[in-house]
Amino acid sequence: MESLIGAINAINGVVWGPAMLALLAGTGLYLTLGLKILPQRKLVYGFKMLWRGRKSTEDGDISPFNALMTALSATVGTGNIAGVATALFFGGPGALFWMWLIALVGMATKFCEASLAVHFREKDAHGRHVGGPMYYIKNGLGAKWKWLGILFAIFGMLAGFGIGNTIQSNSVADALESTFGVQPLVTGIVIAVLVALVLIGGIKRIGDVAGKLVPIMALFYVGGGLIILIMHVDRIPDAFGLIFYHAFNPIAAAGGFAGASIWAAIRFGVARGVFSNEAGLGSAPIAHAAAQTNNPIRQGTVAMLGTFIDTIVICSITGLVILVTGAWQSGENGASLSAYAFNEGLPGGWGQYIVSIGLAIFAFTTIIGWSFYGEKCTQFLFGEKSNIPFRVLWIIAIPLGTLPGIDLGSLWLVADTLNAMMAIPNLIALLLLSPVVFKLARAYFDDPANSFKR
Repeated sequence: MESLIGAINAINGVVWGPAMLALLAGTGLYLTLGLKILPQRKLVYGFKMLWRGRKSTEDGDISPFNALMTALSATVGTGNIAGVATALFFGGPGALFWMWLIALVGMATKFCEASLAVHFREKDAHGRHVGGPMYYIKNGLGAKWKWLGILFAIFGMLAGFGIGNTIQSNSVADALESTFGVQPLVTGIVIAVLVALVLIGGIKRIGDVAGKLVPIMALFYVGGGLIILIMHVDRIPDAFGLIFYHAFNPIAAAGGFAGASIWAAIRFGVARGVFSNEAGLGSAPIAHAAAQTNNPIRQGTVAMLGTFIDTIVICSITGLVILVTGAWQSGENGASLSAYAFNEGLPGGWGQYIVSIGLAIFAFTTIIGWSFYGEKCTQFLFGEKSNIPFRVLWIIAIPLGTLPGIDLGSLWLVADTLNAMMAIPNLIALLLLSPVVFKLARAYFDDPANSFKR
């Protein structure tokens, strides 16, 4: 077993090494320039389309709003709490700058992913819309590239059981046990039952639940963070100073902080940023393919908001709270660092409750969001008959993540490696199909009938 973990660790070092980070950042930058920074220019328009899309009656299975909430349900999770803290612990304050940068170019990546997903989507035997990287690879690049779509589907199916299932239930169980004394297995069984009730209704039930829970949980967590920032408003300028200075300069050890190089800031900022917002991984377009929309570009403008909300808003709140409270020098790491920072920032120990409850809800929605991703990857490989068996296995796996003796570090390692391997075929497809998106975007925004969209 140790030799297997050692081999996976070696693979992880390669797939999340400089080449992968350069590919993710380079693809995002290329798409941003190819679109003439359209995602950044059309940010307000995206929010308008999101609001209009709450009650869409166009072709599709769920509203554009619920499609985004489903995608956000999978991205807004442990990465926003534990991932940001890990980036700051290993990369220092400068890591937050690189998280912002990868998110800004990641908006273009997410825009293109969703646009292609809608443009090349299909209907399955039950009349439901299906799409995502495996479909835009098959339908956009042709049958000779189908093997690349199969690879994506295999990696996506397997990755879900780690990053979208057992890791999430383990994180919730740990948080609820340390804060409220709830037994881990009880937490796992309760989550499994709740998830089962949601999955019975398929994508429409998932979209409805995500459409209600995601905004509530985001406002709850962001609200707590904003209160801390208001209480420490005098320290915010210094926090930004640390972020921008140490993005380009190494930082020495201080207190419980071990110090970090510029490369560490870049590496952990980019890697944890992508882990959080999933821009480039190819997961979110699977949800956006089900949106009720007749235009792929319009859904693309909605999809890019996911990266903005996830990283520029929610991750920034976590990072700034950790910095203004001085918690980044405490020696704590992961979710414990975020909990420590919120406790330092709010009187009466309320901070740990915000982090624990936030983590629990975030993780629950991540489980239901990733269940849809994994199911569609499995369906692409084995057909519609695989949907029910997949859901049963998905529900069974949830409490397994809470059992004693689970090696969480190894789970994270395997899931992290599979995430990177998902990204490779997706990024290849995005680069090859980018002319299609550029053409669709020009036609959409240059059409005189759409003059109001400018």
